[in-house]
Amino acid sequence: MNNIKDIVAKLNEKRNVFITGGAGVGKTTRTREIIAHYESCGKSVARLASTGMAATLLGGQTLHSFFDLGIAQNISDLERRHKLDIAKKTAQRIGAMDLIVIDEISMVSAALFDMLRLRLLQAEYSGALLVVGDFLQLPPVVRGHGPVFFAFESESWQRCAFETVTLTQVYRTRDTAFIALLNAVRFAQLTPSYLEMLEALVKPLPQDHAEVTFLFGKNQSADTHNRKLLNELEGAHYRFSTETVLHASTLGQKDVERFLEEARVPKVLELKIGVPVLFTRNAWNYFNGERGRVVSVHTHCVYVEKEDATVVKLERISLSKTRWDEKRIDGKNIAVEVPLISLYQFPLTLAFGITIHKSQGMSLHDLVIATHEIFAPSQFYVALSRAISPHRLTLLRPNRSWQQLSFVHQKARKFVQETIEKKEVSGMIP
Repeated sequence: MNNIKDIVAKLNEKRNVFITGGAGVGKTTRTREIIAHYESCGKSVARLASTGMAATLLGGQTLHSFFDLGIAQNISDLERRHKLDIAKKTAQRIGAMDLIVIDEISMVSAALFDMLRLRLLQAEYSGALLVVGDFLQLPPVVRGHGPVFFAFESESWQRCAFETVTLTQVYRTRDTAFIALLNAVRFAQLTPSYLEMLEALVKPLPQDHAEVTFLFGKNQSADTHNRKLLNELEGAHYRFSTETVLHASTLGQKDVERFLEEARVPKVLELKIGVPVLFTRNAWNYFNGERGRVVSVHTHCVYVEKEDATVVKLERISLSKTRWDEKRIDGKNIAVEVPLISLYQFPLTLAFGITIHKSQGMSLHDLVIATHEIFAPSQFYVALSRAISPHRLTLLRPNRSWQQLSFVHQKARKFVQETIEKKEVSGMIP
């Protein structure tokens, strides 16, 4: 069932699929393979997520943008803002899709999921829906201190009748004891032996903080740490402004700045010879989160030496914010994906420090987690699961107990456990 062909076969039969599993099991890789298969067959795929950052990582757009929801929070709000009826252009855009993919489904609220299904019904969508994510990772963002309602709590989720594919093989690390610890933290079920394992990860920091990457909960902490260590490094200071191209006259600087944040691209990339960096994209000769050091800087390229002594020549890559539009081609109205904003920058970020949020999708060596900045449910699990090896992972001692640090939403834990139990009974996962 985890085979791509099996999943595609179900989607081709218009059966909705939910791909889930813990961190590092290949959910993103599997999703990209499915998208690539569809697009290689000339089919249209909407790549969507609830946040701009998650959407950008998938090379797509936000749910609110694609479904024309404005800033509405629920169906009543949609009606109040005079957006309840679907626009003809939106209906055509949705109807032209063969597959709609929603990534990071854990961050989609029940109210938002109800709005999505309303739009699908209004557009008479006849394709399949593929949702991807882990409800024991980042939850929906709630204004103020209101209750959290996950997508699986909505009536629309039940109506979609998802067939669940649970991925279980962890690819990010091969350490079986560490995998067991990650699973215990994921479900917030820490036995004395796991508490001992966490305690063992509280180690002395290296004298040279440039040898490790600090994982923070707050942007300001990461920015301050990066600037301090960069300034301490001797040598010439190189600054590369991100080149931007606007493809629509209605867009302005605010749109560019928002996309820079969503895409995890700095407005100005600052480098020095010898500075440690992380790659922020995947390529044939480097991966997202891999560490290296800048060894040479030129006007149009940067050379980075990886830990295996391989030197990689980097040029600026493009990253585009897109939308689906209808265009008339050869006498037919066809849905095409058109760029709105394009960014051109080297796929690098300083390796001194990064936020947990911006580390999504990364696999990191030599990691230090600032546990005192953990504030959200499942955030500690997300941070911990970035590590490739426990031997190159250090935890700063938290200002509260490990149990308090490893908290999850009980509704999410119950849903995930029941999903696993159903699969085990049906014999669909080992």
